[in-house]
Amino acid sequence: MDMSSVNASPVLTDPAFLNKAILGFHSSAFPHSNPKKKPGKLDDVWFNGWLDAMQSSSPPRKRLIKDVGGELACDDNDIIYCSWMVKYPSALKSFDHIIYRANKKKIVIFLDYDGTLSPIVNDPNRAFMSTDMRSAVKGVAEYFPTAIISGRSLDKLSPVYELVGLTELFYAGSHGMDIMFPANDTLPTNHTKYIRATDKQGKEVNLFQPAREFIPMIDEVFRTLVERTKDIPGAFVENHTFCTSVHYRNVDEKRWPIIAQCVHDVLKGYPRLRLTHGRKVLEIHPMIDWDKGKAVKFLLKSLGLSNSDDVLPIYIGDDRTDEDAFKFLRERKRGYGILVSAVPKESKALLSLRDTREVKDFLKSMITWKEKMSVSELSKA
Repeated sequence: MDMSSVNASPVLTDPAFLNKAILGFHSSAFPHSNPKKKPGKLDDVWFNGWLDAMQSSSPPRKRLIKDVGGELACDDNDIIYCSWMVKYPSALKSFDHIIYRANKKKIVIFLDYDGTLSPIVNDPNRAFMSTDMRSAVKGVAEYFPTAIISGRSLDKLSPVYELVGLTELFYAGSHGMDIMFPANDTLPTNHTKYIRATDKQGKEVNLFQPAREFIPMIDEVFRTLVERTKDIPGAFVENHTFCTSVHYRNVDEKRWPIIAQCVHDVLKGYPRLRLTHGRKVLEIHPMIDWDKGKAVKFLLKSLGLSNSDDVLPIYIGDDRTDEDAFKFLRERKRGYGILVSAVPKESKALLSLRDTREVKDFLKSMITWKEKMSVSELSKA
């Protein structure tokens, strides 16, 4: 592939997160569907198993175990969860084992955002990291290469970028389809999926976007679904640049079939797009061979660590989309996938954490361990 287009690409004045101007395509340019059209037969979503998937991907968020004197303990109703933890041990309880494996290796940290660094809330726009969590992420990023990989678009990750205040972090939005990283990193000379940009602090960055051609299509789907769902109380549609998300967390469950059918009818006009199920959200993505696992692989390569046996990746996430990253690490037999969940569910992860509080505690444990290592190394010198 020709890299000449990189140097020819315009420098965005507000990359960070891509200027909304590049989303400014008129609906008339993509006459795939009629926004006023009413949902078709609800039999479609039953037949395709959509409603079953919506139910199974939206488990109740409740704690099934309790703390007794700082130790985990089961009551009579928590046996299933405690049995599940035998298969997916606590990353906090396993911390010494992780550190043992990390000896003389370079640790790289990958973090999901919603449900991992910030709690799941009814309004996604109000999902913020706590002050303690920001401190933990900042501390980890100062000691280890760190990337945040989220379903959010890069512009909606900007609060993280601004509050943590570290340009050294890698940011991957839209499930890894929109990756921003420092411009001083070496780029492949044959890749046309890169563009140069400047962040909100005026610093040059690189953007890797394997699905750039889909931006106008995703924008069209977003505007169509906003129109189609506007009369469904609680429905909320987000444009994540490379993904359109339809949230039904605040929709009466009796109306879920209507939400599903709306999305089903729109997708019929877009054969190059696919649907995935998140926690009370339907997500529409480009149909390309790319996911969070591919994003982790790309980021390791960008760091010069893809073929190294001296690297220990740690990926922490709570969503179905994080399973691709867990699978990548498991198949490579390197590092740890850590699932954040308060309910039992099957996963490709090796370890678990219950909630954002335990994620924060785990990150702080990493910082404390690294600080002690640094002191020890100085004393030996």
